[in-house]
Amino acid sequence: MRRRGTTPGGGTDSGGAAAADGDRTRRRPEAARTGRPAALDPDPILDSINEGVFTVDLERRITSFNRAAERITGVPRDQAVGRRCSEVFRASICEGACALREAMATGRAPAPRSIYIVDAAGERIPVRISAAVLRDSQRRVVGGVETFQDLRPIEALRQQLRERRGFGDIVGRSPAIARLFEVLPQIARSDATVLIEGPSGTGKELFARALHDLSHRRNRPFVAVNCGALPDTLLESELFGYRAGAFTGADRDRAGRFAAADGGTLFLDEIGDVSPAMQVRLLRVLQERTFEPLGSSTPVRVDVRLVAATNRKLADLVRAGTFREDLYYRIHVVHLEVPPLRERREDIPLLVEHFVEQFNRLHDRELEGPTPEALALLLDHDYPGNVRELRNAIEHAFALCSGGPIEPRHLPVAIRDRKRSTADAAGLAGLPLAEAERRLIEDALRRHNGHRGRAARELGLDPSTLYRKIRRLGLAPPPRDGRRRRPAT
Repeated sequence: MRRRGTTPGGGTDSGGAAAADGDRTRRRPEAARTGRPAALDPDPILDSINEGVFTVDLERRITSFNRAAERITGVPRDQAVGRRCSEVFRASICEGACALREAMATGRAPAPRSIYIVDAAGERIPVRISAAVLRDSQRRVVGGVETFQDLRPIEALRQQLRERRGFGDIVGRSPAIARLFEVLPQIARSDATVLIEGPSGTGKELFARALHDLSHRRNRPFVAVNCGALPDTLLESELFGYRAGAFTGADRDRAGRFAAADGGTLFLDEIGDVSPAMQVRLLRVLQERTFEPLGSSTPVRVDVRLVAATNRKLADLVRAGTFREDLYYRIHVVHLEVPPLRERREDIPLLVEHFVEQFNRLHDRELEGPTPEALALLLDHDYPGNVRELRNAIEHAFALCSGGPIEPRHLPVAIRDRKRSTADAAGLAGLPLAEAERRLIEDALRRHNGHRGRAARELGLDPSTLYRKIRRLGLAPPPRDGRRRRPAT
């Protein structure tokens, strides 16, 4: 047995630490006579730990493989030794961002990272890896060592926590969201009409879907209609359908959304934007549970559970005379209010984790979560666009971050520039809400040369919602809309 710190050639590592074959492992003599890399005898200490450990030579061929590595990968030691590590682990970083290659090229240990490997059965396994170089007594790099931790138990715990903190894509642990989670199952058991109020981007449709998925109607259709995105004539035909010949171009019958949702749930978003004439038709449907398609005098009976949503206070619209009081009380049977994200900041870390996992799956990426500095910026932002704005911010980070954790430089300017955000907020302090909203929209349109799509993305709004706000606030359209126009031919 050789002394501590000696190398296979008999030299002593100048740092007094383990050399290329480690402190307590020995090369098999017969390995030198084969065409495979010299393997190392099993180390009882390495075999006793729960983390996978393996070493490689300069060609990244495996020279040792501990028992935990066998268990996690499903690959026996004698089948792993001598093969390239990329053939054993089949990780997405093997070709482009190999941690061992980086360590041996730079001589420095790269930052630990979370990745997926593929085991012998073809299952993707989440692991956290750390890599370092191995040197001989002359401090020359002769190989590398990598440790990896199986993250499946941690992922299972996270899934259990997520299941206790949400329904589907609704994530939160704040008292306001917890109260909604408590009442959703009870409300779902009834067929009562539900009104969901909350600012744009808070996820009102997700709550409507949760009500449907928890109800006895779950196996029937869930149909969503954005009432604010359609003029009256189109909204009427969209909701109630039409018969052939009802108007020019109606060459065949078409069923509307009420008929499509028969037996299920109809979600009417932005119901506060519906005109008084359309409000009369909706009231009749709710009272009689029948409607007449355009061009027909025959009533159609439907069994539909109605869930309505708005980003405006309907009670204020009733007092202003722009929303019918009788319709208001018809849809205000059960009332849910979704708070803005700035009032439930404790939900931000959970939402960030949820969106990172979502985009990792969507784009087949393995980005880590935000650094503490980036998370601090995300927690500090007020989110006028609410959850939608936070989701857009994480998507923005995915576009800029090639790997590893999300850093402040990967976040949108509006979030990472605290000074600018503070100055903007100070300039709006004390203004009425409508005036503050007007200034924010005007500034965004000015910065983007009138391009409504880009301004909407910066504000965290849907373009159709921004267009409605422009009309409601009476803003003059900019002289240019910022879009490139094709030259006339």
